[in-house]
Amino acid sequence: MNGRVIGGRYELSTVIGQGGMGQVWTAYDGRLDRRVAVKLLRPATMTGPATAAEELRRRFVRECRVTAQVDHPGLVTVHDAGSDGDDLYLVMQYVDGSDLADHLAEHDPYPWEWAVSVAAQLCAVLAAVHAVPIVHRDLKPRNVMIRSDGTLTVLDLGVASVLDTDTTRLTHTGSPIGSPAYMAPEQAMGGAVGPFTDLYALGVLLHELLSGNVPFAGSTALGVLHRHLYEPPLPVRQLRPEVPEALEALVLRLLSKDPQHRPSGAHEVYEALLPMLPARGAPAGPLDPTRPFLRPHAPWPDRPSAPPPPVTPPVPPQPVSRPDVAATVDEVKRLLGEGSLTRAVDLLGSILPAAAAEHGEHSPVVRILRKQYATTLMDDGQYRRALPELRRLAEDRAKEAGPADPQTLQFRYEAAQCLEQLGETAAALTEYRALLPFLEHGADQARYFDIRRRIGNLLLSMGDHTAAHQQLQALLYDTERAYGPYHALPTDLRRALARQQQMGRFA
Repeated sequence: MNGRVIGGRYELSTVIGQGGMGQVWTAYDGRLDRRVAVKLLRPATMTGPATAAEELRRRFVRECRVTAQVDHPGLVTVHDAGSDGDDLYLVMQYVDGSDLADHLAEHDPYPWEWAVSVAAQLCAVLAAVHAVPIVHRDLKPRNVMIRSDGTLTVLDLGVASVLDTDTTRLTHTGSPIGSPAYMAPEQAMGGAVGPFTDLYALGVLLHELLSGNVPFAGSTALGVLHRHLYEPPLPVRQLRPEVPEALEALVLRLLSKDPQHRPSGAHEVYEALLPMLPARGAPAGPLDPTRPFLRPHAPWPDRPSAPPPPVTPPVPPQPVSRPDVAATVDEVKRLLGEGSLTRAVDLLGSILPAAAAEHGEHSPVVRILRKQYATTLMDDGQYRRALPELRRLAEDRAKEAGPADPQTLQFRYEAAQCLEQLGETAAALTEYRALLPFLEHGADQARYFDIRRRIGNLLLSMGDHTAAHQQLQALLYDTERAYGPYHALPTDLRRALARQQQMGRFA
């Protein structure tokens, strides 16, 4: 199915999730040149009258329109929805991060402060959703993503709502839609659901974060549902004594069998969690869900002294077992000509490991591909990913042709541009200054002047106005000698210096 185009514009790439209701794919939006996630549902797999499948289609599109109107940063953005052949599709933003199930597995035991922060963020989302009103019906760790800045994104809003109706159940067996381990008693019984149903699932999720396991497990779905209905949950402090008593009490209230004994709504749960949120000043790092409360809306990432290594290259739109490098280069050129930069980046990033294995890391073929990859990353604005590629190219070229080689200097110049774009002002300034001696008496006078102007602008951004003024004033003198007083560059420099003087910086 790889390569199938949905809705005339979304090319499916890789399955990233699968269940009884369908699949979730990474995909490429050819119209807007971006990665997206596409959820496919298959009404054709339903048993029962054909009219039920058609009703499901109509309801699906209608519910997707409603859920797309919910405006909250903790909800995945819905881009599109519709039907394609026998399938229904929902197009969502591609969320880069880790789902909560994997996050829990990687941190054992899960810090209770993190659990509080996760629950608080989920309450903020549920409050917005329930106000519509919409009930999620399938809140579970796999439907919660933790992004790189610690914020949570809830997935699959409205999908279970569409499927969990009297007339359009997916199987027509009377079985409830949802995940048994997180299912409220009233949902397990096929009764009416409401915001209190999502609060129960939140209680299950909180119990799992704190104890490492869901409160009710079993070898069969029926056995799990039976325990939801009739067994009391084990208090979490019996498993982890360091958990605050107030938090244990809140979990037990959320897991009440009777919906009327649960908190009145997500707002109340949030207020109960508020005193237990981590104190400001506690450490917060990548994928730390406490960070949004410790440093609300703070820019991310906290830029390290050296950029991290690039993420594993994306999976290519079509698998290539024996890469045809020439064909790949031609395809990249075609994509670049169409302005499909994201697609070109994917293709180049995917072909590089295979090409290096076949031709050798330092072969001319791989070097050409790596150069094109870095250039395309820069054109696509992915400076953090381009930077290590450019540094690697500069190092290899310097070993081969020397530090003064024009190509070496070009790679270093582009790396400095990346640093500048990433806000690494001091590092960019250092790199630009290191390039100047190689260019001062060279043939590329325009590049020499460009770097000097960039240095002046960086000094301005760092608050060193006197040094910036001196730098730009000297550059004005040199450019007037080289180009004449009426050339565009000295004219722009005079305007910049005059503007600075008018601001009173250099009285």
